[in-house]
Amino acid sequence: MSKFFDDTMQGLLEAVAINQKQIPVQKVDGLQADTFRAEDIESNLIDSVVKIRKESNISQKELADLTESKQQSISRFEKKMHSPSLILFVKIIDALGYKMELVKK
Repeated sequence: MSKFFDDTMQGLLEAVAINQKQIPVQKVDGLQADTFRAEDIESNLIDSVVKIRKESNISQKELADLTESKQQSISRFEKKMHSPSLILFVKIIDALGYKMELVKK
């Protein structure tokens, strides 16, 4: 499939999830029309991981070696060029000395 098709389908699926209240949205103040923004949890998580990697003085190459992946994969992950697999995400945070937990709201 084309990137356009994939992006369109992703947008439609997200719109349905927002409509069904599966994705929380926040109202954006200061605009004429009612405008809402979905919280970008994935982007926030990636930003946190990048910050941790840099504060730990670990290069992308070193992180790739620790996770048995390629430096290019780490770069694409950090640039948010694709959604990482859960396996890669867990490997990355484990290599940085963190773990993932589910906490009830």
